[in-house]
Order: sequence, then C-alpha cells, then structure tokens
Amino acid sequence: MNGSSFGPRLTSDGVTFRLWAPAAKRVDVLLDGATHEMQRESEGWFTREVAEIGAGTRYRFLIDGETEVPDPASSFQPEDIAGPSEVIDHHSYNWRATNWRGRPWEDAVFLETHIGTFTPEGTCRAMIGKLDHLVETGITALELMPVADFPGRWNWGYDGALWYAPDSSYGRPDDLKALIDEAHLRGLMVFLDVVYDHFGPEGNYLGLYAPPFFSPAQTPWGNAIDYRVPQVRKFAVENALHWLRTYRFDGLRLDAVHAIETAEDLLLRDISVAAGALARSSGRHIHLVLENDDNRASLLDPFADPPVGKYRAQWNDDYHHAWHVLLTSEKFGYYQDYQPPLPYLVRALESGFAYQGEPSTHRDNALRGEPSGNLSPAAFVNFIQNHDQIGNRALGDRLAAHPAAIEAALAITLLAPMPPMMFMGEEWGATTPFPFFCDFQGDLAQAVRDGRRREFKKAYEAFGDEIPDPLAQASFISAKLNWQDLQKPDGQRRHDLMRRLLAVRRQHIVPHLRAASFEEASFEPDGVLFASWTLGDRLLTLTANLSSEPSAKETPRGGHMIWGEPGVFAPWGVCWTMEPI
Repeated sequence: MNGSSFGPRLTSDGVTFRLWAPAAKRVDVLLDGATHEMQRESEGWFTREVAEIGAGTRYRFLIDGETEVPDPASSFQPEDIAGPSEVIDHHSYNWRATNWRGRPWEDAVFLETHIGTFTPEGTCRAMIGKLDHLVETGITALELMPVADFPGRWNWGYDGALWYAPDSSYGRPDDLKALIDEAHLRGLMVFLDVVYDHFGPEGNYLGLYAPPFFSPAQTPWGNAIDYRVPQVRKFAVENALHWLRTYRFDGLRLDAVHAIETAEDLLLRDISVAAGALARSSGRHIHLVLENDDNRASLLDPFADPPVGKYRAQWNDDYHHAWHVLLTSEKFGYYQDYQPPLPYLVRALESGFAYQGEPSTHRDNALRGEPSGNLSPAAFVNFIQNHDQIGNRALGDRLAAHPAAIEAALAITLLAPMPPMMFMGEEWGATTPFPFFCDFQGDLAQAVRDGRRREFKKAYEAFGDEIPDPLAQASFISAKLNWQDLQKPDGQRRHDLMRRLLAVRRQHIVPHLRAASFEEASFEPDGVLFASWTLGDRLLTLTANLSSEPSAKETPRGGHMIWGEPGVFAPWGVCWTMEPI
C-alpha cells in the first residue's frame, strides 16, 4: 500500500483505511458500533484493513479514545459534514462519454455556475436538463463553484472542510459524475473551482491530530495551511488529481492562490506537474486556471501542453474592475484603483493586466503585478460579472447600467482574443441577485452576521433591513435563477445577441487564437477606443464608442467587418474588423 495516499481503499477482501495523524497516540476505525484499532506506521500514518465490508460502509475515526472525526479525505458525507464518512466505489460508475478527451484551450467560453441556485431543485441531476441551453448559447465550458462538503444545507462553497467529498445537498458522487458525463456527451468541458488557501471554519479537525497541517502564520480563516510539509502538500495535490481523474473534470480553477501563506510556489508547481502527467498518460486536454490578486504573469503559459509547472490563464480582475467603474462610476474599495477607467481598460486590452508592477492605492501603495504583454492573450480570462463581484456586494445585485452599455461590454469581451466568462443567467441578462449565503449555526452564524455588518457598515446604514441576512433561507432562495425570464422579450433579445456574438467568435476568432499576440490600444477624449491583436497572418481590430453620445467618427473602412454596422458610431457602438497582414 502507498502510505502517502489519503482516503479508504477498496480491496478484494474489504476496505483498507488510512489516516495521517502524527499527534495521535491511538486511532480506531468505528464501524456500526464496532471498534477496530489501527496500526501505527512510519511518519505518523495509521492503517487498518477490515475484511468483509465494501462500498456503502459508513465509518468514523476515533482519536485517542476521545474524539470521533470524519475522514479528512472522505469521498462522501451522506449526513453532512459532522456525520460518518461513506466508502465509495469510484470504479462502479458506467461512463458513457468514453471517447471524450476534452477540448483545446482556445475553445474555452466559460459560464460560471453554482449548482444549488442554477435550477429550482439545486442538484447535479437537475442541472443536466439545462446543458442543451448552454450548447445552444455557444458556451463550451461549464464552471462549477466549489462542491467540497460544507456545513449546513447551502453555501457558496468556499467554506468546504472535507475537500474530497461533493456536498450531499447536490446529490451523490454518481450524480456529479452523471452531470460531467452528460456535459461531455454534448461537447461541453466542465471545470471545478477548488480552494487550497484555507479550510472552512466548521468541520475541520485536522489541528487535533495532525497539527503539522498548519503553520503559525495567520489568515482571515485562522492558521495558514503549511505546504512546506510534504504530506500536507500531497493532500492538496492528490485532491486536484481526485477531481481530474476520478470525476473527469476537464480543468480546475484554483481560488485565491495569493492567500496561500506558505510554499505557494511549491504547491502550484506540484499540482501543475501532476496534472500534466495525467494529461500525458490519458491523452486528455487538462486546463488549470488561477485566481491570483498578485498578477504573477510568470506563472502563466496558456499553450504548454501538457502543463509542466505553469497555468493556462488567470481570472483578470483588472479587466472587470475597469469595466465596472466605466459602467457604474463606483469608487469604493478596489474600484478606487481604476479612476479614470479607460486607461486601465486600454492597458488590459493591449497587454493583459492593468497592474504590472505599479503601486495600488487600495493595497496601501504596495506594488502589484508583473509585466504581461509578452504573454498570449489566451492567458487572461476576461469577464464583466462573476460570483465574487456580484455576491461581495451588500445587496448581491448584478451589474446595472444602460442595456446598450452592457451590450457593448459584452461585444468586446466575447470577441476579444481572451477567453471570455459569464456568470449564470448573464447570457439572457438575468437580474436575479446572488447574495452571500451560508447555513452555519450558533456563535459562528452570528459571527458571520457581525462580520458582514462591519464590512458593509455604510451600506447597512443606508439600506438597513433591505440587506439580505446571509444566514436566512430566503437569501439562498433569492439567488436561484428565474429561468422564465429567458422567455421574456428582453431575455430573448439578449440571448440572441449572445448567440450571435459567440457564433462570430467560433467562426472568426477561435481558429487563430494559438497564434494571437497583443498589439496596441488607445482611446480618444471623446471615448472612442481602439485596440488590435495579431492572429497569425491576420490583424484583428476593435473600434468602439464607449460613451452615451454619438461619435462623429465612422466605422473603419478597411478590413472585413465581422461585427458592427457601417456608418457613424452610435452611442456604445462596437465594430470588429479582420484583415490579412
């Protein structure tokens, strides 16, 4: 047996259990009231093989005869995070999309989703019924917010404490596999958001029996995870492989890697190398994406295939923030760093990040970012909305601006040579809010309420009871998409626009993205924006009137127009042309 691996293993005779518990004197497996003492092995590992049991067995670990805990590598928690873990036979699922090998990175058009609010039922199985809508729209990649087991009945997913177990509120492990399988049958990639910078505040017992998991460094969630420890790093690497191999996810989005306090580079390297080895051995396309507030361009290489230490792309918050300020004129929080917005938008269009080593006022003038213009545009996932930028607002309200302005932002985002992403419902202009919600109990619940009040003090003074209670079931229910809005005239019109834009992207942009490079961008005082990119032997050019007034300028006469109307630029008019070089 490989003593460095986590979680139970089915054998021909039963199940082998293992736990890394270097601080424990004794560990037992509890099975239906029976106690089975585990054998201590080297480096803090405990193991025990129990005969005549199999898949479906529920178990706990007993630490030093005192504390019962779930398996930190549990595959499933049918009775929530504090209940027993269940042994799962991951080889029993009958995959149908057996020939699926994924899609190349340049195909990526993302829709970020939350399983619990994507449908009225809030389950993996219910989500399958909406996959044809994604294909019809032109989406190629379904991205799931985290599914790792969290406490309670609903949660955004970033409070997961048992990283290997999909939360039971969404269904059983086979239900998640069925969702992925059905997506693959339709040509859709499926990505998963994973969180390696912290464990959730409830349900994590690792500090009790494996204190080396944590370092003295402090984070907003408590002691930092110590990835200098090989077993701890292995726990995260094996988790990434668990989702990619066992569930056949096509890629992962690593949440907030800038918040990893110890051995960030070691962890990121090891995950990328392990994913690359899996891609080589399986012949699959596997894609890794970062969220990283530090804007570290040196971590990115979109077309290294397979990945060998680098990552395809990063979520480009700079692009979002510049657009948000342009469309809303907001100046609070990090939006203060994007005043006035057009120069920051121009820089994002001409070289990726807007911050490439400059001081950030919002971050006490700390220098932020690395030069990124030498990278392919494919290294930047661009968006004008996502779960963070909606949900981390006091009211959880979506982007509100004149429809023509939002449609201009979409026409630029969906046709630029950077992979575009939308948040669920954005494809038809949904106004459904997405407030922060969780289902904690007792003191922890009150601490969350108090924390939100501190964070949004001015908003609470202005809006009072209008601000959703993050612990209330009503807040969770309010976030569920209203699919009937898709059938209304405004929903149909926006959805038709999105379909047409993505059809143009698929026909004219995608075939040339591997050869794409940044050229130049600029803007004029009247709000007319210019940008261009080389796509192999073609020049792609954007001209847009980003103002509410007509422009005296006319749309470009040279090149083949792939989007826009000839003549004088209307307010928020967008024109795309492509011509041979």
